Amino acid sequence: MNTEQQIEFNKIKEIWAELAVTGSAKEEIENVSIFLDELELNKKLRDTTNSRKMIENLGNPPLQDVTEIREILMEAGKGACLTPYQLERVEKVLVVVERLKDYLARGKQYENPLAYYDENLDELKELREEICRQIRYEAVDDHASNVLYDVRTRIVRAEEAVKQKAEQVIRNNKDCMADTFYTLRNGRVCVPVKKEYRFRIPGSVIDKSATGNTVFVEPAALAKYYEELQLLRVEEENEVYRILYTLSALVSDACPVMEENMSMIEKLDFIFSKGKLSIDLDCIEPQINLDRRIVLKEARHPLMDRKINVPLNFELGTGMGSNKDMNAEKKVIRGIVITGPNTGGKTVSIKTVMLNSYMAQCGLHVPCREADICMNSDYLSDIGDGQNLSENLSTFSAHIKNVLEILQKVNKESLVIMDELGSGTDPAEGMGIATAILEELRKSGANFLVTTHYPEIKEYATKQEGIINARMTFDRETLMPTYKMVIGEAGESCAFYIADRLGMPERMLKVAVEAAYGKEALKTYSFRSNQDVAKSENRKIKKDKKPVNAPKLTAQFKIGDSVMVYPDKKIGIVCEPENDKGVLRVQIAGRKIWINHKRLKLHVKAEELYPEDYDFSIIFDSVENRKIRHDMDRKYTEEIITTEE
Repeated sequence: MNTEQQIEFNKIKEIWAELAVTGSAKEEIENVSIFLDELELNKKLRDTTNSRKMIENLGNPPLQDVTEIREILMEAGKGACLTPYQLERVEKVLVVVERLKDYLARGKQYENPLAYYDENLDELKELREEICRQIRYEAVDDHASNVLYDVRTRIVRAEEAVKQKAEQVIRNNKDCMADTFYTLRNGRVCVPVKKEYRFRIPGSVIDKSATGNTVFVEPAALAKYYEELQLLRVEEENEVYRILYTLSALVSDACPVMEENMSMIEKLDFIFSKGKLSIDLDCIEPQINLDRRIVLKEARHPLMDRKINVPLNFELGTGMGSNKDMNAEKKVIRGIVITGPNTGGKTVSIKTVMLNSYMAQCGLHVPCREADICMNSDYLSDIGDGQNLSENLSTFSAHIKNVLEILQKVNKESLVIMDELGSGTDPAEGMGIATAILEELRKSGANFLVTTHYPEIKEYATKQEGIINARMTFDRETLMPTYKMVIGEAGESCAFYIADRLGMPERMLKVAVEAAYGKEALKTYSFRSNQDVAKSENRKIKKDKKPVNAPKLTAQFKIGDSVMVYPDKKIGIVCEPENDKGVLRVQIAGRKIWINHKRLKLHVKAEELYPEDYDFSIIFDSVENRKIRHDMDRKYTEEIITTEE
């Protein structure tokens, strides 16, 4: 029994999770469940209300997923050197903290209690400014320190000097050059020298062209500049690491404060996600009671299209008149038996009641105009056929398995819904089981809603104290359900009216009414359809005609017959007789082929071509096979006769 799935709260969670930003909030939404502490539940509902009001007044809060930042803080806490990219992520989160703090502060003008969460946020302004000043575009900025600025300035000058020297070498040795400009090879400045003039230019060969006609030489005159450049780059790298380690240490020192900031962002994200859901589903804050009372006005199923969803007005656990005597003293109703036509909205109604109650007890607003909902210790449901082939469960078996599990858990603080009570088996026995289940639920004191088609159950609900009938209304003229619940009246399935309007003949309907309610009931029914069922032209099965036993084929050709093969009109010799399918083998131009006898015509009979007892192996067999066969007639041999396929 998975109540959340049966009432579709899992789908509400999916919608809700999309409105959250942080991974922690999404995980909390996935694991959310009902609250059993009244004080805690009321606080959660107030948070939802306050978050909705703040969003309506100020717009969505500036939030950001902090999963990556937690990993960065973990590395900083271990003393690792953070990269410029990681430091920028820290700086961006601190910007979010500053904006969120400002967002909450602006909420104080509306006296919103959530606004005071800003006191739990520390924007760490000095750390953010330090990172912003020294890190830019995922790299250490030139102005991060005076030393770094000086070193990088000298590097630029040294690189420029190297380039100028390379250009001078090219100008002074034009005849030796393969091109008029220098190039970079393996990070070194080189000049392109023709292969034959390699030794005219002093220096080191760094690379050569694909053809080998050009060599790329680093002139010896550039060596001193290159050494200077390398020393400057080492100095630059040391200064960059010093800056990164300094900033990493600052982040490490701020880890405890950052952790508090992250936790507060995740907490606020979860709270504001409830407010967003309330706005998206057009919900209101429900009243919570411990008096086992549920009152819903214009309740909706949040997953249904509002254009077609008919709002539900519902009461349970309140005092209302008895079915037998409306003037009698009002008694508290704990159970409702809902009847009505198929597709009349019975299942949607009981789902709507439980889903609204469940959402309220999870600290969410509910899609109603007004709602007064009691807290429940358990939400127990049996909806759907529950058929499971892998566990060998039929529809009825699955229902009974769920029902027994419900009866084990149910108590006076439970809310139970059951759809199609007693269905899936013999109607008489199903009715008896349904009555027994209702009696157990009544004795438990729980609030419960059940749907059924059994008239005996309606009678039971009429007589028993604490249980009342309800019906889903139905328009007999249009054959359309109105999806409205009327509490205090028993409904009917309307199956006869639907069948009548759809064209079932009157004679069949009378048989159905008599079988269901007896002959006396025929007086209360009048049907419109007088026509019989029009028979349509039926398709017929075509039987396969079994062939009569045909006589076996008589051989037309013998081995050695000369035949003409059509359509090529080639002459061949029959080398293997016909089989039962009329196919024989013919040797044509040194090769043997299988061919149907219908493509052959006798040319010359074998008797006219060869003497009696002629050995045809001379024609059809190879010399090697004939020799092996001759040896086999005289002695034992391991030779094998090969046949042509």
